[in-house]
Amino acid sequence: MNQQSDVRTLPQMPPTVAGHISGLKPYVPGKPIEEVQRELGLKDVIKLASNENPLGPCPAAVDAIHKSAAGVALYPEGDAPALRAAVARHRQVPPDHLIFGNGSDEVLHLLALTFLQPGDNTVQGDPSFAMYEIYAQQCNATPIKVPLTSPGPSSRGGITGYTHDLPAMLDAITPKTRIVFIANPNNPTGTLVTQSAVESFLDRVPDHVLVVFDEAYDEYVTSIEKPKTLPYVLEGRNVVVLNTFSKVYGLAGLRVGYGIARPEIAALLNQVRSPFNVNLIAQSAATAALGDHDHIARSVALNTEGRAYFYREFDRLGLPYVPSEANFVLVDVARDSLAVFNQLLNHGVIIRAGAGLGLPQHIRVTVGTPEQNARFIHCLESVLK
Repeated sequence: MNQQSDVRTLPQMPPTVAGHISGLKPYVPGKPIEEVQRELGLKDVIKLASNENPLGPCPAAVDAIHKSAAGVALYPEGDAPALRAAVARHRQVPPDHLIFGNGSDEVLHLLALTFLQPGDNTVQGDPSFAMYEIYAQQCNATPIKVPLTSPGPSSRGGITGYTHDLPAMLDAITPKTRIVFIANPNNPTGTLVTQSAVESFLDRVPDHVLVVFDEAYDEYVTSIEKPKTLPYVLEGRNVVVLNTFSKVYGLAGLRVGYGIARPEIAALLNQVRSPFNVNLIAQSAATAALGDHDHIARSVALNTEGRAYFYREFDRLGLPYVPSEANFVLVDVARDSLAVFNQLLNHGVIIRAGAGLGLPQHIRVTVGTPEQNARFIHCLESVLK
């Protein structure tokens, strides 16, 4: 007769972890609606935390999702030919200048894997998009973070500053620098570096440095000082321009983005890219979304109106804010941002606390629908009182 063993199985020790990975802090996304509903027992929750389009995708993209669903038993075409042709027409660039990713995040990752080695460094603004630092650290490279310009008063409402300090970023470049990341507009501040500033910067960047303009919020920009970065790519410069379908196109859940670079750089990134990295449904929806210009116009108009509403309300409440060229606004609430974040959660409103961004008294709020915006302001006013 078999007897059950009393010997306990001891847990195995984990494999040795690379030193540059063990201390890595993972990216913390905005809280999902479903998580807040579970945790707090709330039914009516709105999310203004992750800069998604409150109008969602256009009808043509939704129709493409339904039609392409029947084909998911087969792998998609890895080089996304239909989407490639559509983006090439839309951006007026040759098709061989494009690289597609599972969100523009993946293109950032491909850039790090392709061009960074242990001992190299990258340069970025601080605060800016967290994944620049994370991808550098994953490659055992050192991220050099350059503070944004200092804030100051503005005669037009809001406060100035919180912009990439391009001269200081130039000074931070060393012989070991391989990539400079410039989020334009910047996340989380929504600020823009101008054409003249970009020209002066690129004129002085050493040849061994790749400059990456992350333009995830490009379509929302209304400033006449918006720089034109694609000409630098088409001139054959070491410049990469990124964009995504997650923001104005309303396809965040499908994860599809792209980079534009000279063919030699795009080819290198394709060598590193995983096969079939952009799924069939994402390719189909993104291709359809590019053609709905009315939906984009409505989304941009809604955002412009929502930003103006926030400015008026923040002025009324006496809260300093950073005028934004994106679909979110950074505002100083003059108290612990995590406390405000948690109190707003209890009202069913999800925003982003600045505590993890080096801005402990700021919150970042996405522009939503007029009803969502008004609800946020009402709840914020209640919390601050």
